[in-house]
Amino acid sequence: IGMATSYFECALAQVYKNAEPDGTYRGGPAYYIERGLGQRWLAGVFSVLLLVTFGFGFNALQSYTVASSFHDAFGIPTAVTGIALVIVLGLIIFGGIKRIATAAEVIVPVMAIGYILIALVVVLYNITEVPAAFMLILSSAFGLEEAFAGGMGAAIAMGVRRGLFSNEAGLGSAPNVAAVAYVRHPANQGIVQAFSVFIDTLIICSCTAFMILLSGIYSPELQESSGVALTQSALADHIGEWGRSFVSIALMLFAFSSMIYNYYLGENSLNFFSEENKTLFNGFRVFTLALVLWGSLQDLGTAFGFADVTMGLLAVVNLAAVILLIKVGLRIMRDYDEQKRAGIEHPVFDPDKFPDLNIDRKAWALAEPAPVAVPRPAVS
Repeated sequence: IGMATSYFECALAQVYKNAEPDGTYRGGPAYYIERGLGQRWLAGVFSVLLLVTFGFGFNALQSYTVASSFHDAFGIPTAVTGIALVIVLGLIIFGGIKRIATAAEVIVPVMAIGYILIALVVVLYNITEVPAAFMLILSSAFGLEEAFAGGMGAAIAMGVRRGLFSNEAGLGSAPNVAAVAYVRHPANQGIVQAFSVFIDTLIICSCTAFMILLSGIYSPELQESSGVALTQSALADHIGEWGRSFVSIALMLFAFSSMIYNYYLGENSLNFFSEENKTLFNGFRVFTLALVLWGSLQDLGTAFGFADVTMGLLAVVNLAAVILLIKVGLRIMRDYDEQKRAGIEHPVFDPDKFPDLNIDRKAWALAEPAPVAVPRPAVS
């Protein structure tokens, strides 16, 4: 469901993107709501919710995650970590240190690959125990005891919320980034985003789950650790105490780059209302930093609870818009599939085929001419 949702929302973001004077693109749910549905007020509601969810809610949650991780691994008080995050993030968002962001762009992919490789080593080393761990997941979520006790519904609800947090499918955040890419056809970007949901949720999150379940520290009856502290303890059990530090450093880089990303999503939301009000933008920056400090001092339930509420409201608005525009999305998908069936290796989007849609022709002016179908060999 998440892959399908991400496909349509990102394809729609490409269809309704705007061409900027500098040759770049701008788009996202606010644009396909306004241009596709003609509802500027709803686009404004979405922009506000995107601002609150990512600029405020998710940044507070990322701050909690980093602070609790460093406290567990190095014994650093959460308040100290929170203050450090506020200082460094403040220098960046107020136009200061660009080198930190540049360094993060290089380091984060390396840490991500390293994390996946370590997870795969742990899983392969305990490959004989993987089937039992997998059955434990299924039996715990869908067992008869849980079904009668209402636990099955709770497990599904928790899984959906955490899944959305990991892959952002349906939230309307990914389309803001997907819209700026240059592709020959909107469906291309939709396919890429759908595959990213698969990687985020079914591969990376499953690797983390198996690392925890395959460790000797997991006990649902006596479990004291939660969140990232549980992952750190599990990896330390597998590869030694250095694994705890590795997770903390990797997580810090992931979370910090995510906080920068969240901030700019919030800033882009403000652009929908005003592009030159410096007081408005400075107020947003100060409030964001205050929530980063607040998040570092909260517990897991408070941090996730705040993010869950704002995330749910954001998803409702975006998914309603996607459902109302589903016919447009299906037309775009059929256009792509028809070109593929005609033997066209790289389908090209032609806005003239969709004169009834409010498409910015300048955004597709650089597209290649419509390709000619290559006949396929006859099959006897």
